[in-house]
Amino acid sequence: MLRSDLSLKWLEAFQFIATLGSIQKVAQETGLSISTVSHHLRSLENRLGVDLLDHSRRPMVLTPAGDIFLKHVEEALTVIRKGQAAIVSGNVLETQKLRLGLIEDFDSDIAPELAVYLASGMPNCDFIHRTCASHAILELLRQRQIDLGVANHPSEKALNLLETPFLRDPFVLALPINSKNSPEDLLAGNSTLPFLRYSTSQHISGQIEAQMRRLRISLPNRFEVESNQTMMAMIAAGSGWAITTPLSFMRAKRFHSQVQLHPFPSKGFAREISILATPECAEATQLFVTNTLQSLVQKRVLQPAVDMMPWLGGTFRLSMDEQIT
Repeated sequence: MLRSDLSLKWLEAFQFIATLGSIQKVAQETGLSISTVSHHLRSLENRLGVDLLDHSRRPMVLTPAGDIFLKHVEEALTVIRKGQAAIVSGNVLETQKLRLGLIEDFDSDIAPELAVYLASGMPNCDFIHRTCASHAILELLRQRQIDLGVANHPSEKALNLLETPFLRDPFVLALPINSKNSPEDLLAGNSTLPFLRYSTSQHISGQIEAQMRRLRISLPNRFEVESNQTMMAMIAAGSGWAITTPLSFMRAKRFHSQVQLHPFPSKGFAREISILATPECAEATQLFVTNTLQSLVQKRVLQPAVDMMPWLGGTFRLSMDEQIT
């Protein structure tokens, strides 16, 4: 029988250090002491007889040998973790732990009801639920701090993550209910109503600004708003207009009677929301969470939005059967 004299702890420590670039950060994330993490790495390098990381640089970077070895380590650890998940979580009733991350768009309506469904369907499971921005969810997934996440479709391929298209959320114009401005006039700057921008730190802002550049739309930058609720409150009060999405609008229920939505004129565009999972996340768990989310979003968000604004039908939709290229 072929035996390996390489400790699994050494390999995991090496993978963490390669990802985070710092022994100190790995110690903080794992709860191990700095000396223990350092010992695991040195033991692995001594056994292999090569330096896997350049210890003189901060953050630490892979050597050519380390870069080659990391690919094999990641493949091996993925197989092992998938085997563990298949044993303990092959059936959702047996799932013991699930770490889930959701973007803020689902925090008010979807997340509480999702938690109830998951607790009922996974009675033996311990849950960790995080709510944060898309880029933070992707980073938590890459660092294996969560198992499953709902976030905006990454602009670059999400390496070592399994991605399922989930929701198409088209961009629209949001105006005060009594505004007589046409969408075309607003985008052309032919209005005294100020344009409200999302904070540049947000993913949605980058998509909107990129589309405006493509269409050669240039508007003054007077207001930059981070909170979706604040933006909807300002629109409802007649203090401005915005490019937003139906999902963002549906979160702000108290302002529905004071805000009107219009299709984006010219070439429409949308943000794509995906469900992303680590390879180690059991398929049964992924399927259960995905199906539950699909049902909740259809019932709590999509159907009410289309009932309120029939023109959204076909554009604001689940995209579970579509393929992301």
